[in-house]
Amino acid sequence: MKKNRTKGLLREAAPERIGLPGILIDTRKALRELVMSSGLAVFTRMLEEDRTALCGPRHRPSPDRDAYRHGHDEGSLVFGGRKVRLRKPRVRRVDGGEVELPTWERMSAEDPLRDRIVEQTILGVSSRGYERSLEPLPDEIRSHTTKRSSVCRRFVARTTAQVEAFLSRPLGDLDLPVILIDGTGLGDHVLIVALGIDTTGNKHILGVAVGTTESEQAIRSLFRNLIDRGLVVERARLFVIDGGKGLKKAIRITFGEWALIQRCQVHKLRNVAEHLPRHRQAWVKATMRKAWRLGTVAKARQRLTHLAEQLDAEHPDAAASVREGLEETLTLLRLGIGGALHQTLCSTNPIENLQGAIKRIVRNVKRWRGGTMALRWCATALVEAEKRFRRLRGHREMPQLIAALEAVVNKNSLDTKEKVA
Repeated sequence: MKKNRTKGLLREAAPERIGLPGILIDTRKALRELVMSSGLAVFTRMLEEDRTALCGPRHRPSPDRDAYRHGHDEGSLVFGGRKVRLRKPRVRRVDGGEVELPTWERMSAEDPLRDRIVEQTILGVSSRGYERSLEPLPDEIRSHTTKRSSVCRRFVARTTAQVEAFLSRPLGDLDLPVILIDGTGLGDHVLIVALGIDTTGNKHILGVAVGTTESEQAIRSLFRNLIDRGLVVERARLFVIDGGKGLKKAIRITFGEWALIQRCQVHKLRNVAEHLPRHRQAWVKATMRKAWRLGTVAKARQRLTHLAEQLDAEHPDAAASVREGLEETLTLLRLGIGGALHQTLCSTNPIENLQGAIKRIVRNVKRWRGGTMALRWCATALVEAEKRFRRLRGHREMPQLIAALEAVVNKNSLDTKEKVA
């Protein structure tokens, strides 16, 4: 009885309890306001020190001074992802003219706002939601340049410069035995991306072209840009592509006998499956995968040819799709490449991962206003994706691939010379 009475007295005497989330929110808000106010106080003190260095101590004018205090004005600086208006001490020369305070000049010379806007956009913040994504300011500070129009203008200006630098990088110092090419759609436009693999297995985004389709002209325009920037043509090279006729023709015209083509096996599976009823698709795909894993060109060709013969009667279109480009799906086997490198380069998956990054970053775009806009967004996404590149899976087998490429290209060159003779 006494124990219960004691508990009741303690409850009556205890102050009102505050929940832990409320305490954390209040503490975080107070800490943020403390940091902001302290930072502004330090900045204000630095400005006053600049003014003292130029004009001398307050209320003690010197006849030899070159400048004098002239009250305050309002200026803008970048603070917390937006521009804020602050009181700016003024200094004028004795013989006339305004004097810029060194601290203010240094702070205003830097423009981190464009980088902040690009970073927020890449992370998925829309231009309308940019202001809400920033930390709130104290009531006495007024901000601007956080409205949608201001955010869009700065994003366009920053990414335009980024695209120009990105698409003009020199390629002469890169030795690229492998190039992957694939396209992705943005609105009514197709962005064709070229990804290069160097001799050590490192990935390099080479360039981007804009077109309405993966046409021969668009691909040749991309190749001309790469060659103008230093890409070597006379080099044994493997192209991994999805099998578009325009793409294949552009490679043959531009690189001739220096190029070998590996057709993407994933695209080939999709193309064949499009001509089959659902209940036959899994069996056909499994048969084709087993054929490509047989280890030799002869065995793989025999299995795929037999599959086409089985499909001829009921699904002739699927059979024709199996036969179309069959030899180009076996190029890596013909070169004697297996293991992890074969699994990586038998499809355009490495470049399709880039397309996933592009789709993620452009997901907030509701309307595409021309090819320039699509190119700018695509290049911005590729720059971000390139920061996270890792070496190609199977890179230790790159010397074997390079030797095999050079042997095949040299043999083809000798055969051509003999025919001409």
